[in-house]
Amino acid sequence: MLSDTEKLHKVLARAGLGSRREIEGWIREGKITVNGRTATLGDRVTGAERIEVDGRRIAAKRIEDVPTRVIAYHKPEGELVTRDDPQQRETVFAHLPRLQKGRWIAIGRLDLNTSGLLLFTTDGELANAMMHPSRSVEREYAVRVHGRVSEQALINMTRGVQLEDGPARFEEITDAGGSGSNHWYYALLVEGRKREVRRLWESQGMQVSRLIRVRFGPYQLPSNLRKGQWRDLTPGEINQLRETAGLAALKPRVLAPEGPVNPKNTNPAVRSRTAARKPALRNGRPTARKGPWKGRDK
Repeated sequence: MLSDTEKLHKVLARAGLGSRREIEGWIREGKITVNGRTATLGDRVTGAERIEVDGRRIAAKRIEDVPTRVIAYHKPEGELVTRDDPQQRETVFAHLPRLQKGRWIAIGRLDLNTSGLLLFTTDGELANAMMHPSRSVEREYAVRVHGRVSEQALINMTRGVQLEDGPARFEEITDAGGSGSNHWYYALLVEGRKREVRRLWESQGMQVSRLIRVRFGPYQLPSNLRKGQWRDLTPGEINQLRETAGLAALKPRVLAPEGPVNPKNTNPAVRSRTAARKPALRNGRPTARKGPWKGRDK
């Protein structure tokens, strides 16, 4: 239950059902009911009501008044980003800290064979805003490919190629070096379609052998965060994410105090856009190149 009444659209946005604007639209369309009555704009709720969206009841736990908390998790390969798996495979949620109230919401996903940075939050509005295509939030990956990659292939991927679900492109590709038949690159996207990074490289006949997400928005995977470990973001880091997502900063009283940190995970790692690496390719135009990938893949 909420500590005080709150506007319905704000409560449902925080639960991760959509943006406030989207939910206002659903209210206008009569898709939301409160205790069996069609909701109206301006309705306020306590959390004890029976709230339904398109006939589906919203669990009370999803709309509890909980402080906003965000954690960074270093996902290993072989873990699914799902709460339950019919095949009983390992999931990331089994390794997250327990919450007294609320629930963890994944800000985006990584496929089974991809490792690296995953962000989780108790704030559904933040998760929804960070993932919304209109915000164009940057996702940066370290990509290892087999074989020699031609300059034309790199240009094609930054200018854009046609995939089965529409056009796609990397904003930047940076050569990170390598040895033998393996070569590393940094690749930057501003959307999160399924297997998009792998499919872009496959469109040029290249096989991705390793894929690691190293940054989401302004937050970079901490160098001392080992696979399977997590750490809390500070209130300042959370508000940087909110700024990136187009949301107002939260006051300290509605942010969770910095929680426990896995052993050895004590250093914050927020990087501003202005501190980003100089790209090897931007919009198909070659520029400077950087040194080899040094890791965080421990």
